[in-house]
Amino acid sequence: HDRDASKLPWSEEGVEIVMECTGKYRDAEEAKVHLNQPTVKKVLISAPGKNEDLTMVMGVNQDMYDPAKHHIISNASCTTNCLAPFAKVLCDEFGIKRGMMTTIHSYTKNTF
Repeated sequence: HDRDASKLPWSEEGVEIVMECTGKYRDAEEAKVHLNQPTVKKVLISAPGKNEDLTMVMGVNQDMYDPAKHHIISNASCTTNCLAPFAKVLCDEFGIKRGMMTTIHSYTKNTF
């Protein structure tokens, strides 16, 4: 256990894909620290990223994924993963002219 990602022994363990779920390395520039280890090929950020190679929502835009150029990938937000697949089905089948969504989240230290 180490708070400094550059000290994590990914290569010693043969890790090829890092699941970045700490929330600390959401910016691609920071997440690149994982790619500095020889065995690591991809970093998947479990939250909305910043400057990532691709934001991917399974069932919506996974066909955009290009393994040759997308190495740091964001899984978007939980809200996006809730709405986007449903909206895609509606859009593909019927079209969407306008839409609105209301989401309620619990109070957190980042709320204010």
